[in-house]
Amino acid sequence: MLNISIVLYHPRWEQEVLPLVEELLRVKNLRKLYLIDNSEEEANGEWCLRALRDRAKGQKLRYIFNGQNLGYGRAHNIALRESVFYKTPFHLVMNSDIQVRAEDIDQMHDFMMQTPEVGQLMPRVISPDGMQQYLAKRLPTPLDVFGRRFLPAWLMARRNRRYELRDLDLTRPQNAPYLSGCFMFLRMEAVLQARLFDERYFMYPEDIDLTRTIHRNWLTLYYPAWTITHAHTRASYKEKHMLRIHIRNMCRYFNKWGWLFDKERTLFNNSL
Repeated sequence: MLNISIVLYHPRWEQEVLPLVEELLRVKNLRKLYLIDNSEEEANGEWCLRALRDRAKGQKLRYIFNGQNLGYGRAHNIALRESVFYKTPFHLVMNSDIQVRAEDIDQMHDFMMQTPEVGQLMPRVISPDGMQQYLAKRLPTPLDVFGRRFLPAWLMARRNRRYELRDLDLTRPQNAPYLSGCFMFLRMEAVLQARLFDERYFMYPEDIDLTRTIHRNWLTLYYPAWTITHAHTRASYKEKHMLRIHIRNMCRYFNKWGWLFDKERTLFNNSL
């Protein structure tokens, strides 16, 4: 069985959330779908929620309104703790800007059931225009993070290629130590060992932190047998407020794991 959680913040209910939730309610292995709303005020989503609850017959959909922006990892932890409590073996953390087929999620579930050494899985991710998004990566150094944002693209091109695993054959599975938080198919046994998302991060590096911790004892697989679509907005490249949040939380990440010296980062990155 599987739980799915989506964290919302001033969502586009009719255009984005409603079609996605209708598709996710078709997942045969679904136990509960959590919509966790970090918006400060409940907006115009009430009628959508009523429609969704009618479709789900009140059994598989749970809406949680926080009334404040708790951050990405902390909000998902609300649902992850329920997966722990109900002993649900798998949990899918995903964004609302994802398009995925219910049948593919069920196939991922079956794959995880059959491969107990896999702690986390992410499929191939493309943009709405069909271009591949390189969201399976090596663990970042400070240069990888801040150079991508502030240095000329030509200067970072070779380094970015290695960071984004473009030097590998991405038509084949890769055991990557960093998988994007936009779609994290998680084995709860592995998540429990990692102690859920680190809530000290408001957003951005919580997916790096969780994946690398799981990677210590499990496979964390980029697995291109399935493809999903992600309307990635890259908000920190467009909004100064989000850029400040990104920088602040990446500094917390490097303070935790190491700036220049991170033996585990070197080990994981060189193993690919």
